[in-house]
Amino acid sequence: MGGALVLGVGTGVFLIALMWIGTLVLSLIMSRVAGSTKLGIIPLVLLALTITLILVFFPRTSELPSPVKEKQVVDTFFIGRYVLLAVVSVVFLVSLFILLPFHFLEPVYAKPLRAH
Repeated sequence: MGGALVLGVGTGVFLIALMWIGTLVLSLIMSRVAGSTKLGIIPLVLLALTITLILVFFPRTSELPSPVKEKQVVDTFFIGRYVLLAVVSVVFLVSLFILLPFHFLEPVYAKPLRAH
């Protein structure tokens, strides 16, 4: 699909909602002003209506999602990876069992006592 969906709707719906909220707030502010500034509400509402109609009738993406083709992942190095894992495991275990006797059989020398 084209864009990210939030609550099942696209960003255009949020854009239209924010635009109409802004139009409502500006209309309320302009309605409190004295004089001919009140007439600025008409072009503001017409601009919001025009932008809404453009966004509704000319969407960027289609309404129907395009069919998604799933890619089949094939592991061609499956056997080689497990052979390599087995060889590395055997080398690790052999080196561990060769190293352990040297660690446990390390001679411990007595420290000389100081005689007074």
